[in-house]
Amino acid sequence: MHSPSGVELAGLASLLAAVPAVALLGNSGRRHTGAARRAHLLLAAGAAVATGAALAGLVSALFMAHDEMRQHVQTLGQAVAVAMALGTLTLLAGTLMLPGAAENRRAALRHLLDGLVIAAAIWFVGWTLVSDPTRILGDLTPVRCLSVLLGAGVATIGAGLTTILAVHAHRPRHITVRVSAGVTLVALSATLVPGGICQGGPIVVLLGALMLPAGLVVVARAVKVADRPVTVAGDITQRGTGYAFWPMAAMVLAGTAHILAGGEFTGFGFLGACIEGFALVSRQYVALGDVRSYTLQLRQREAHFRELAHTDPLTGLANRRGLLRALRETPVPGHPRTLVGLDLDGFKNVNDMRGHDIGDAVLTEVAERLRTVLGAGDVAARLGGDEFAALMQATPDEAMAVGERLLAVLCEPYETEDGSIFLSASVGVAGSLTPGDTGELMRDADLALRYAKQRGKNRVERYQKRYDELLRRHSVLENELRHAIDRGQLRLVFQPVVALPSVRPVGAEALLRWHHPELGSVRPDEFIPVAEESGLIGSLGAWVLDQACAQLAQWLAAKHDVWVSVNLSPKELHAADYAGQVAAVLDKYGVPPQRLVLEVTEHAVATDMDELIRRLVELRSTGVRIALDDFGAGYSSLGQLRNLPVDILKIDHALVAEPESRTGMAAPLVDVVVRLGHRLGLEVLAEGIGTPAQREVVEEAGCRLGQGSLFGWGVPAEHLEAQLRAGRATAQRPVPAPRSRKTGGAPSAPARSQIVMLGPGMRQVRAVLPTDPAFSSDQDMRSVDAPREMGQS
Repeated sequence: MHSPSGVELAGLASLLAAVPAVALLGNSGRRHTGAARRAHLLLAAGAAVATGAALAGLVSALFMAHDEMRQHVQTLGQAVAVAMALGTLTLLAGTLMLPGAAENRRAALRHLLDGLVIAAAIWFVGWTLVSDPTRILGDLTPVRCLSVLLGAGVATIGAGLTTILAVHAHRPRHITVRVSAGVTLVALSATLVPGGICQGGPIVVLLGALMLPAGLVVVARAVKVADRPVTVAGDITQRGTGYAFWPMAAMVLAGTAHILAGGEFTGFGFLGACIEGFALVSRQYVALGDVRSYTLQLRQREAHFRELAHTDPLTGLANRRGLLRALRETPVPGHPRTLVGLDLDGFKNVNDMRGHDIGDAVLTEVAERLRTVLGAGDVAARLGGDEFAALMQATPDEAMAVGERLLAVLCEPYETEDGSIFLSASVGVAGSLTPGDTGELMRDADLALRYAKQRGKNRVERYQKRYDELLRRHSVLENELRHAIDRGQLRLVFQPVVALPSVRPVGAEALLRWHHPELGSVRPDEFIPVAEESGLIGSLGAWVLDQACAQLAQWLAAKHDVWVSVNLSPKELHAADYAGQVAAVLDKYGVPPQRLVLEVTEHAVATDMDELIRRLVELRSTGVRIALDDFGAGYSSLGQLRNLPVDILKIDHALVAEPESRTGMAAPLVDVVVRLGHRLGLEVLAEGIGTPAQREVVEEAGCRLGQGSLFGWGVPAEHLEAQLRAGRATAQRPVPAPRSRKTGGAPSAPARSQIVMLGPGMRQVRAVLPTDPAFSSDQDMRSVDAPREMGQS
């Protein structure tokens, strides 16, 4: 055994400095979990193997006899080279497994192959430099210790992998690049230490001994933050390909220079070229697999997005696009298809009162109920909001039966966290489908659904051809109605309101008429709904109010004691500042407010009662009077009648024309309504009087005002004015009432109503019978329009 030199001792001390770095790597591996733990443990294991091999080789070289060392120097160098190469390869594997180096194993394989491409180029260029004729290392060329080449090969792989990670690792890249660079230093050490031992060069061993701890310290410091979050960009289209071009260019240039200098290709050069070729082919094979996988992902995503584009996200049913796609599919021969449209009645109130979360829960439950009713081959869809549809493999008759079952199922209560919700539905059924009429079928189903809602909702309607004619008629009426005022096609007629029993006209109801030059006379019950649906009712109502007040002003200027009533739609009533509009029109023509009566239909009473009362109070504050039209049609209750701020009660014509009951009394409800109205301090007007018998019944009930065909239809203003002049000139006395058909006794006069003062500011209307002392058959009805007579407080 010889005495170690200072250089050898320095190398040994340097290798001992690598032990703490190995300990740090091992401790880091114990602190982590998952993939990071495996990567850190691999790094620690590789560092331990490389450090142990280097220490063992250096100690063996120091304490072995010099003569014996010469005999075993190559064997020792080979053993150290193999052991340190294994440790370095383990370090490289741990580097590829670090978080941020690669998103998966396939990506790690790509990095490795890319590194081999660069490594093979470095190997080939290095071979051209160290071999003849260049031979840049001169006598230091390790020709006697071929095992050094193993470490050199691992070092080139480390250098190539470092380059690739610097380009393609996930951000932040500096962490993995530092680890890979540290491993490359260890790989260089695995080349120098065995080479120095084999060649007998202590300076080379010292350089290798210095590189090993330096590389391990770099790795140990970098892995402390190697598991921090990284930005993953897995799109293969964003990867560069320059790494494949420049290595090949370097090999071509180096090989050309080597040949021109007179060099020859040996096995090591051929090995580098073969590795480069196989690495490139393998990389292209992997790239082809990446492209194939990427294409498959694109197809899957496209199919997924296409499905999302045809699916309703809330219910999971098809949406409108999905339904159209199903409609465009060629139907199976012999299997007719029918489209069913469905709309929930009153669903908007659910969203407004319970919130959209409850509304969404109800819609989801509707979808589930649709699935339970429909068959396997049927397509259910949510078209938007509360509108659904179903494409059924059935005939229209079968679809009608399914529609009835749908009504029964959808009308069942919906149990939510906010309580039970009750809804109904309207269903429209369109006939069987033939190829090419998709749009027509959907339009037919929409038409059927529309008429189902117009006819009372909660019903099933099947499409009929006449619906097209009605739709075209509706469209024409809407378009023409927009210009009817400007073109002078509208006019007002006035139906007289007479005092009973004198039959003298005391008022008139303004009725709107439309005469079109091509369509002819259009009925109000046809164009008024069109105006309400299209939003034209506001402009029509304003025109009617203006014309009625203008005519009323003319009659009043002519000293006619008369009042005029105008029908008021619910939309007008709820319009902003409608009371101000009425007051402005009255002021424009100088009409006393009490001479104008605004008639509210009983249908409006079915809406929000508090809001209705507020609106009517605003109108009455202008001085006009309010009449409740069509009383008895089905909505009003006694409690509502007591609370409503109205002045006149108009008995519906259905009550006036009611046939005799089993008791033998004709129209028994007329008497009840008249007495009820008088008890509440209201004036009562019976409309729809068409026969003398009906007039007799109304008069016997004590009703003082009448209206109907018996007294005249709606006539132009000049005709009614002639009646007013005739009534004022002749001052006819009332005709005595005919003998009662029920008693068969002496003639008796009809009952009347009389206002009785109960105290200061208090009064009550009561029925005055012919037997009462206060009854007078020649009661004057000329002042019937005064607020005192009309129940105005």
